Amino acid sequence: MYPSAGIPAAHGDTKTALAKTVSGISGLDDITNGGLPEGRPTLVAGKAGSGKTLFAMQFLVSGATDYNEPGVFVSFEEREEDLIKNVRSLGFDLPQLIAEKKIVLEHIQLEQSEIEEIGDYNLDGLFIRLAYAIDSIGAKRVALDTIETLFASLGNEGILRAELRRLFFWLKEKGVTAVVTGESGQGNNLTRNGLEEYVSDCVIYLDHRVNNEVSTRRLRIVKYRGSAHGTNEYPFLITPENGITIMPVTTLGLMHEVLDEHIPTGIPRLDTMLGGEGYYRGSSILVSGTPGTGKTSIAATFAEAACRRNERCIYFTFEESPGQIIRNMRSIGIDLAPMADAGLLTIHASRPMTHGLETHLATMIKTVQDLAPDVVIVDPVSSLITAGEDLDTKSMLTRLIDYLKVNQITGLFTDLTQVEEASEQTRIRISSLMDTWILLRSIESGGEHNRVLYVLKSRGMAHSNQVREFVIADEGIDLLDVYLGPAGVLTGSARYVQEAKERAEAKDRAEELRKRKIELERKQKAIEAQIAALEAEHEAHKAEFERYSKRRELDEEVRNGYRRELARRRRAD
Repeated sequence: MYPSAGIPAAHGDTKTALAKTVSGISGLDDITNGGLPEGRPTLVAGKAGSGKTLFAMQFLVSGATDYNEPGVFVSFEEREEDLIKNVRSLGFDLPQLIAEKKIVLEHIQLEQSEIEEIGDYNLDGLFIRLAYAIDSIGAKRVALDTIETLFASLGNEGILRAELRRLFFWLKEKGVTAVVTGESGQGNNLTRNGLEEYVSDCVIYLDHRVNNEVSTRRLRIVKYRGSAHGTNEYPFLITPENGITIMPVTTLGLMHEVLDEHIPTGIPRLDTMLGGEGYYRGSSILVSGTPGTGKTSIAATFAEAACRRNERCIYFTFEESPGQIIRNMRSIGIDLAPMADAGLLTIHASRPMTHGLETHLATMIKTVQDLAPDVVIVDPVSSLITAGEDLDTKSMLTRLIDYLKVNQITGLFTDLTQVEEASEQTRIRISSLMDTWILLRSIESGGEHNRVLYVLKSRGMAHSNQVREFVIADEGIDLLDVYLGPAGVLTGSARYVQEAKERAEAKDRAEELRKRKIELERKQKAIEAQIAALEAEHEAHKAEFERYSKRRELDEEVRNGYRRELARRRRAD
């Protein structure tokens, strides 16, 4: 169940100043700081139908079967055969326990005509029968149901108080841990006589109330001598599988361990927006939005992703049946049926008004305990408002969120917001309890509605602050970049038209660039041809110059030869 600082989990814990007996009633030992007072009587009071007899019987059966502590059950109203039949539906096999000498049932029928209110009235006959039953099996536990029947005809308060004290003192002397049931009294009296609560060491009050046509069972520890204990009211269930199960929610503290591991959301681009890896395992996630924005689709996608990792998922739904969810999700490419058939996915559907908030909480936690999931989805939490007030709903969800975190279970919660409400606000006001908050919105433009998504917060990780268009198609969910322009955010057809326009403009620019490139290449080739012609002309001029130069050199050489020959003939110096 719930971890709680300083609460012993076993019988006879040496750290507990007062010796205690483990009750065996799920959750009770947490809020009683270890169990009922050992060797002392405990009064369990309540109105008819509150669960007093079942409480006493479960205390005895648990001791006999789980802790080898035989017990005696004394009934002043129901016969043995009636008790056996009544508790058989809860899985208590009393005939077998009686045969094994672990349980003794005693029915003591008191006729009013046999009880006289005289000064020497006493309970010696009861003590003799009770002592024999205790000694016959070595009983450690005793239950008396109900004490009012024993003193129904006594009007003398002095005698009544004296005999009550004597009864409780006798039980202490026998060293048995006793549970004594009593009917509720009038006004502020917990019991009919208004005396039993004063002579009892521990007093537990059971309440079965009906508000707005919804019933809720609650338990409160009125007093516990010598021991600290929970003081609030605690919801409890009576189920065939477990009998009484109590929810000690106020023992929770902010001391749970956290994990650095990430798990995918099932939507790759959403993973990217959440630091590239998805949610933290064991964290709480809120997906809120107006009707039709895709909250259930995101939840179902996350459930599918968890099951594909071979993780177990519980999907609590308050608006759709399991078959409806499976059919609807199949339309977007998510087939949950094989996962449900394989036992990886459990869809638990119920109407919010079927039970009170506390019963819903107890049922959900009991389901989580039985199936030990890795992921829990609640869709939508806003429906629970119909089962209670806003503050009560927040309290109930706070307990559930804390329980999931303590057990390192990732919880995803969807919340429906109305169009007229502020989008960044939830009616139940649970956003502060969430580690990640994903907000979905519907934007109307160009005569159509389109969805957008953004991450409002995600504790402990860098996350995107960008708005993404949220598209639900036959193949599943995708996130697209929105178009941001002078007119604001464009989505849907407006985005498509704008993107088409930009593609056409880009194509025109590319065509213009191609033409300019061709013209440049043409001019370059023309210039290169001109350069080639000039180079050829230059080469021609150069060749002509070389030929002229050689002729000049040849002429000069001929003239020089002629001069030399002439000089020779003249015999010049």
